[in-house]
Amino acid sequence: MKKSTLILAAVAVIGAIIYSQRADIAMRIMASGAESVMTRDTTADFADGLHIALCGAGGPLPDPKRSGPCVAVVAGEHMFVVDAGANGLRNLLRMRYPSGNIEAVLLTHFHSDHMDGLGEMATIRWVNGANTQPLPVIGPQGVQQIVNGFNLVYTQDSMSRNAHHGDAVAPLSGFGMVAQPFEVPAPGQLETVYDQDGVRIQALLVEHGPVKPAVGYLFTYKDRSVLVSGDTSKSANLEQFAKGVDLLIHEALAPNLVGLMGDTASKVGATGLAKIMLDIQNYHASPVEAAEIARDAGAGHLLYYHVIPPLILPGMEAAFLLGVGEIFPEYTLGEDGTAFSLPAGSKEIIQTSQGL
Repeated sequence: MKKSTLILAAVAVIGAIIYSQRADIAMRIMASGAESVMTRDTTADFADGLHIALCGAGGPLPDPKRSGPCVAVVAGEHMFVVDAGANGLRNLLRMRYPSGNIEAVLLTHFHSDHMDGLGEMATIRWVNGANTQPLPVIGPQGVQQIVNGFNLVYTQDSMSRNAHHGDAVAPLSGFGMVAQPFEVPAPGQLETVYDQDGVRIQALLVEHGPVKPAVGYLFTYKDRSVLVSGDTSKSANLEQFAKGVDLLIHEALAPNLVGLMGDTASKVGATGLAKIMLDIQNYHASPVEAAEIARDAGAGHLLYYHVIPPLILPGMEAAFLLGVGEIFPEYTLGEDGTAFSLPAGSKEIIQTSQGL
């Protein structure tokens, strides 16, 4: 028998043995890694400053790289989430952000894709941290109705979790959410919605009509700043408050791609979808318009999120970004898991992750 034949036979035997023992091997690997996975806290290694991660970089349509809108902001020792789109909480867990440490969720407006993950976020934050206080949900007037609805829907779930796990894991005092409403500020004004330990969060009016109220949020901590646009068309008010911001996180819809989708929908008789593709173009900023805002405001870096439409085919990202580089070259096209760090006492803008 040739030597090569013997080698192939030996490899086949070894492969068969490994395959037959695959469950045991998987259990051993899991046991060796479980402790580090369960105890790992990505935020524990953060330097003092502002840290941002996209727990959702997309819109309401499915995109394998981009879930519903969700932005995690860690400022010093405080952790916040802006909007709670579908899969946002699960992405936070994948990124090893401690869900039990979420101090508050801030809603930009009440479109379903910005809050359809809110119930799961509040529930997992409750039991993962054995929180004894409900999750604060900060938002414009009307947020009370949102919170009351979610609390009602999840009441049965809360009782069974408490009965099963007890107060040590699921204390009923920590179930659900509590609304913290504010009045939307007028153009040219900011409304402070949080101010503790050097962390200030201010709401600003954005243009998403006919959807009202709609706001963005400006985060400042020590000498660093981040502005999250929420959904908006090109807004002079947003540009005013983005002046000199370190990181501008801005939504964008590509009219060339959405227009093509609308034309195709019309051709195949999908009149409802064609109407939606037409309507949504008038209350979102284009990638070029977001770049113009970043340039004119003198922002340090532009991070695109709430990316519309889904970029699922080769070349679509290039089509989405047509003209952007000539206007404002300091940009990143976000996807789930894209993260930046802004260390205090520095001008650095450090991209720490491209995505999950």
